[in-house]
Amino acid sequence: MRKILYVIFMLSCIDHCVAADAYPNKPVRWVVPFPPGGGTDLISRTIAAKLAEIWGVQVVADNRPGGGGTLGLGIAAKLPPDGYTIVLGQASNVAVAPALYAKLAYDPLKDLQPITNVIAAPLVIVSHPSFPARNARELIAYARSKPDAITFGSPGNGTIGHLSMELLKTMANIKMLHIPYKGATLAITELIGGQIVLYASSMPPALPLINAGKLKALGVTTGKRLAPLPNVPTIAESGVAGYEAVNWYAVFVPAGVAKEIVTKLHTDVVRVLKQPDVKERFAGEGGEIVADTPEEFAAFVRKEIPKWSKVVKGASVKVD
Repeated sequence: MRKILYVIFMLSCIDHCVAADAYPNKPVRWVVPFPPGGGTDLISRTIAAKLAEIWGVQVVADNRPGGGGTLGLGIAAKLPPDGYTIVLGQASNVAVAPALYAKLAYDPLKDLQPITNVIAAPLVIVSHPSFPARNARELIAYARSKPDAITFGSPGNGTIGHLSMELLKTMANIKMLHIPYKGATLAITELIGGQIVLYASSMPPALPLINAGKLKALGVTTGKRLAPLPNVPTIAESGVAGYEAVNWYAVFVPAGVAKEIVTKLHTDVVRVLKQPDVKERFAGEGGEIVADTPEEFAAFVRKEIPKWSKVVKGASVKVD
């Protein structure tokens, strides 16, 4: 009996090794949970094209937008765990969605296997130039002296731009009024026009406006200062210890993919992320390449989900 079990075990190992050595030997599907043209699409197609060069097989981008990115992630999570489906998830549909949606077609911790965190994308809190506060510390003092006098916009309820400000409200014990918009462009336009006071923006649209004097940078949401804005303090160093809120984009596959394939995927994706032209392109998105291990990234996700769940529930956030 023991000999039979041993033979079965060895044959299983051989099958896994052969599968990993041969992988991939047919086209790979890369699910993009958002429409063409956005940051998720650009990052996905950049990595997919580079992997196709390395592997010598097609890596086909498949845009499946809807539900704030949850539709595409749900599709990918339920496909066979053979390594031939890859998906780019982000903070919104992995860490925030479980608390934001009453019914979700997937469990991020059970249905997805992390490969690596690709980019951590910081936010910068900006104001209209007329706002009296010069930095985040003065913003907090102003908010405490005039409760509910400050309005802040976001690209929509439950977005990282929205929740980063709700997190600030909670941790700094201040009050501000949220004004949701349908997208970032309209919110920034209203901010420039003075209809709202604050906005937590990604770097690409904010930086040119800051440099042109049309917006004022009060603080960045990362744990350390950013190279493009070296004189702008972090929220943490402005009196809110432990504050950090970043958007992130990461590679996942359906749970159950063989360990050997997970290792190969991680190795090859990190190889792509280290290429100079990829670094340059992603820097244009205002992000910092992470390229951590599957184990490190899994631990990060396990911390992010309860963190944002607490914010969503504490602010009674509802999707539009």
